[in-house]
Amino acid sequence: MGAYYEFKLPSKILSGAEALEHIPHELNTLGAFRPLLLSDQGLEKVGSVKILLEALAQGGMTAVETFCHIPPDSSIQVVNQVAALYRQLGCDALIALGGGSVIDTAKGVGMVLAQEGHDLLESAGCEVLPRGNHVPFVAVPTTAGTGSEATLVAVVANPETKVKMEFISYHLLPDVAVLDPRMTETLPPRITASTGFDALVHAIEAATCLQRNPVSDAFAEKAMGQIARALPVAVREGKNRKARMIMANGSLLAGAAFSNSMVGLVHAIGHALGGVCRVAHGDAMTILLPAVMKYNLPVCRDRYGELLLHLAGPEVYAQTPAHQRAEKTIEFLTGLRRELSKLCGLPTCLQDTGKVSRADFDAVAQKAMNDGAIVVNPAQADYSDIIAILEEVWS
Repeated sequence: MGAYYEFKLPSKILSGAEALEHIPHELNTLGAFRPLLLSDQGLEKVGSVKILLEALAQGGMTAVETFCHIPPDSSIQVVNQVAALYRQLGCDALIALGGGSVIDTAKGVGMVLAQEGHDLLESAGCEVLPRGNHVPFVAVPTTAGTGSEATLVAVVANPETKVKMEFISYHLLPDVAVLDPRMTETLPPRITASTGFDALVHAIEAATCLQRNPVSDAFAEKAMGQIARALPVAVREGKNRKARMIMANGSLLAGAAFSNSMVGLVHAIGHALGGVCRVAHGDAMTILLPAVMKYNLPVCRDRYGELLLHLAGPEVYAQTPAHQRAEKTIEFLTGLRRELSKLCGLPTCLQDTGKVSRADFDAVAQKAMNDGAIVVNPAQADYSDIIAILEEVWS
C-alpha cells in the first residue's frame, strides 16, 4: 500500500424504498428539467421503465424521450447516436436506467456532450479529460454488479477492433446514484448471480491490488461481507427486498472501492474474453477468480488471509489456523461459486460458456497483456502465465 493516495466519490447516493421519487427534486437542484431517459428493451418489457416514468411524474417531471435501444455491449456508434438525439431534442440531463452497458453508454454520451464533440473516439487515449460542459446525470442501476453508478470508468465497445475501450475520468461520475429495490427484484436468478459475483470480484481486487489504500480497503471489505452473505439469498428469493438492497449497497461500495484503487488480472483477462469471445463480463469474473487468486497467492498470502474474516465471518476466521486462512479464502469463494452454479447454472469454466475455444487463447492473452488492469495486479503476469490460467479454467 502506497504512502500517498486519492479517493473521490462526489455522487449523491439515494438508497432505499421510493428512492426513485426523489429524482425530480435532485434534477431541479441541478437546474435540469428536460431529461433524456436511457434504458434497454428488456427493462422496458418487465416494467422497470414504466415505474421510473411514474416516479418522475409524481415529481412533476416528464422525460423528453425514452431511448430503449441500448444493447448488452454498447458501442461507440450507439453513444454517438444518443448524443445526437440529446442535442436534437434540446435535452438538459441524462437519466440512465440499467446495468453497466446502459450507464456506461450515458457516461460516453456525457463525454461527447461535455467536450462539444460528435464522436466518442475523439476522447480516446486522453490522459486527462477536461471537465467541459456539465451535463446533469442520474444513474439508476438495475443490477447489483457493475458498480458503474459509483465509478470513474466507462467501458464501451469498438466493434471494428473488437476491443472494449476504457475511458477513465472523475468527470464521468454521476451527480446522483439511485438505489431502489424495485429496480433489481425482477432480475433473473442467473443474471443476479453473474452480476453479483462481478461485484464481489471488484471488492476483492480493489482490496488486493497495488493501488489499494485505507479508504478503498474499508469500502471493499464492507462490500465483500455484504455480497457474500446476500448473494445466494437474492438468487434464491428474487423478491426479497432486504437481500436486494444489501446487494445494491454492496455493489456500490465495491464500485467506489475499485474506482479509487483499481482491479487486477481477473479483469484484465475478463475484458479480453469479452472483447474476443463476447463472454459475459460477470461470467468471466466468476470463472477466473479462484485461478487468478491461486496465481497471486505467493505475494498475497497475508492479505488473502485477512479477507477470510470479511467473507466467511468471525467464526470461520477464528477456527482456521493463520497459515491456512489464505487457502481457506479461496476455498470459500470456490464453494460460493459452486453453490450459485447449482442454484442457477452459473458457469464455472470456459467450456460452459459455449463461446470460447482454445484457438482463442492467443488473442485473449495478447489483449489481456495490453489491458491497464494488469499493471496493478499484485503479482506480475506475462503471456505464458495468462495462457496457463486460461488452460486451468478451460474445463
